[in-house]
Amino acid sequence: MSKKYNVAIVGATGAVGNEIIRVLEDRDFPVDELRLIDADEFDGDFLEFCDESIMVQRLNKEAFAGIDIAFFAAGGERAKEFCPIAVTAGAICIDLSSAWRLDVDVPLVVPEVNPAILSFFRHKGIIASPNAVATQLAIALKPLHDAAGLKRVIVSTYQAVSATGQQAIDALRTEIGELLNGRPVNPKIYPHQVAFNCLPQIDAFMEDGSTREEGKIIDETRKIFGLPELAISATAVRVPVFYGHSASVNVETNEKLSAAAVHTLLTVAPGCEVIDDPTRLAYPMPIDAAGQDAVLVGRIREDQSVANGLNLWICADNLRKGAATNAVQIAELLVAQHL
Repeated sequence: MSKKYNVAIVGATGAVGNEIIRVLEDRDFPVDELRLIDADEFDGDFLEFCDESIMVQRLNKEAFAGIDIAFFAAGGERAKEFCPIAVTAGAICIDLSSAWRLDVDVPLVVPEVNPAILSFFRHKGIIASPNAVATQLAIALKPLHDAAGLKRVIVSTYQAVSATGQQAIDALRTEIGELLNGRPVNPKIYPHQVAFNCLPQIDAFMEDGSTREEGKIIDETRKIFGLPELAISATAVRVPVFYGHSASVNVETNEKLSAAAVHTLLTVAPGCEVIDDPTRLAYPMPIDAAGQDAVLVGRIREDQSVANGLNLWICADNLRKGAATNAVQIAELLVAQHL
């Protein structure tokens, strides 16, 4: 990557935006100019990148002049409004919201899983990065699908508060402090107390009783694999963890795979790290996934209740591989193969 690129981050002051800055620095992405963009209230703030203080600029129609690649980490409404503006200005957009993920003309990309689909970015100049759970699920399931074909997937997720943003991180800290000091909690981010609790609701409920988050996991996993009819069921739970999503995954494959075979497949799979040694009580935990880019996989075992059934437990850092790292890897693939 000898050429350098002018890069913008929309939503730079948020939890994901901040992580994109760190990942660009960690992975030595070929940045010429880094333009940090956010809402009016952050105009004039400063953030650090490669030992340089960069002032945050206001999000407006003129913000994308001269930009080659624009990361959008500012929510669906802003992505819908400003991605077309950025494309018109000459930028390629990598959006981390749900705004464009199911658009038939926008590729939904996990570089370890479906890199070939990236070439379709030319339709709209926009590339979508998936939901954090769909990303880690796809990375863990890709080797199984290639070896034996996916028939059915049941996933229960246990999701960290950082997915909701910095305010939710702060709120969990506050709730824990209040409860440990014998004071009542007044929930401000979620409908109920999340400290020392589990909330079986992420996002709004739909008519069928499922939540929007569960729908995203299902729809995006199907699109990533190109399997629109894949039988998949999801339950999403918010848990009092700061960083790192966990998921219990039950899989039926078309052909038989032993637990040993799955262990071998995942050990060499891109983006995966197997932690699975019951004799040492070794298994993935969100505390270990935090700060990492790998998807941690363990508790690999055969499900004796169904033919060709398997159980997995997976953990990944939702802000890194679930968001920022995946987006930067998309950009790396983009500049290596398409620009």
